[in-house]
Amino acid sequence: MKITNRLWRFLLMPLALAGMLSMSSAAELNPAAITIKMPDQIPWSPVDARGAQSAVVVGDPGKPGFYMIYNKWTKGNHFSRPHFHPNDRYIVVLQGTWWVGTGPHFDPAQTKPIPAGSFVTHTGKEVHWDGAKDEDAVLLIMGEGPGSSTLVKEE
Repeated sequence: MKITNRLWRFLLMPLALAGMLSMSSAAELNPAAITIKMPDQIPWSPVDARGAQSAVVVGDPGKPGFYMIYNKWTKGNHFSRPHFHPNDRYIVVLQGTWWVGTGPHFDPAQTKPIPAGSFVTHTGKEVHWDGAKDEDAVLLIMGEGPGSSTLVKEE
């Protein structure tokens, strides 16, 4: 019995070593086929007065065409004021809970929590506002430019 166990150990050790070596060598990717930005390479803006920061990852929201931006609302009851965008925007909540409200009456107590993994459509020209309460909320926002925000008179 001891001989069989030793034999298996000697046979399996080189296979395990070969498997570990193959995992440690990273595949070389063709840069013409794929572009990767690691988290530390995302160009986040400084946190603004509203408690938000953003990073454009595809396109330019100020120009015609498709764009994608990350938006982070920092915790601490940071919210945008009632506003609208000229075009539809599509949002994926990547992290945290995002709080949203609609209409010109700004009241963070009347917001709906949207958890990570949710998908939201902001319909163009419809008034809304949004932000974060007790945790950061990270969003991926996609749309067709040019994109802008127009503040509306609050009630």
